[in-house]
Amino acid sequence: MKDFNETLSEVRAKIAASCARVGRDVSEVEIIAVTKTHGAETVDEAWRAGLSIIGENKVQEAEWKKAASASGPSWHLIGHLQTNKVRRALEIFDFIHSVDSIRLADRIQLVADDIGSLPHILLEVNVAGESSKSGMKIEEVRGVLEHISEHCPRITVEGLMTMAPFSENPEDSRVYFRKLRELRDSLERDLGIALPRLSMGMSGDYEVAVEEGATWLRLGTVLFGDRPKVKAKISPMGLDSYSGEGPVVRVLD
Repeated sequence: MKDFNETLSEVRAKIAASCARVGRDVSEVEIIAVTKTHGAETVDEAWRAGLSIIGENKVQEAEWKKAASASGPSWHLIGHLQTNKVRRALEIFDFIHSVDSIRLADRIQLVADDIGSLPHILLEVNVAGESSKSGMKIEEVRGVLEHISEHCPRITVEGLMTMAPFSENPEDSRVYFRKLRELRDSLERDLGIALPRLSMGMSGDYEVAVEEGATWLRLGTVLFGDRPKVKAKISPMGLDSYSGEGPVVRVLD
């Protein structure tokens, strides 16, 4: 197997090449190391290699993993957030990528006011309109932004997030990334606000995402390999973990 630092260097070289093709500064693009189903040792490996942002899909998984790993990284929630888990999410994560409704924004505002936090978020947009994915429709984004501006003073919206439909051809993702960037640009122009962050691009299409303006790339498999194929049994502690380093018994498929 390749050394992790070698793998990371190859990914960074591809990011730099994509930036060069469209005249972007490579410093504008950051990697979010997605450690879903991997253990705390993977977080530590990413941190030692210079990756400062960890992305997790589930609140419960991040809860034990953050406690078990290095204290340096910033933690981002990139998966769907249920309203009943907002309090724990605000206590664990530095950034939430997946706010997709006024209802969720209002809940974040209420909890943030209660615990004294100042959440930074992205609005998740379902650009492709896939019924299987979360995220708001393009035409809903302006209203949600205006609502947050008027009614959620503790929340700072820093940009938009999307996930392109799965395809073997990375070029198929381009149209969706471009639409998100164009939406961001129009909102900045029409509302007179700054939305500097675009979270888009994953292991299969991140080079295209860079060319279309991504500032955060959510990368897991391309860095860490395939996710472990395991089944988890809930431990007496009652915590949900995917990792052998977590508080549950792991059984290989």
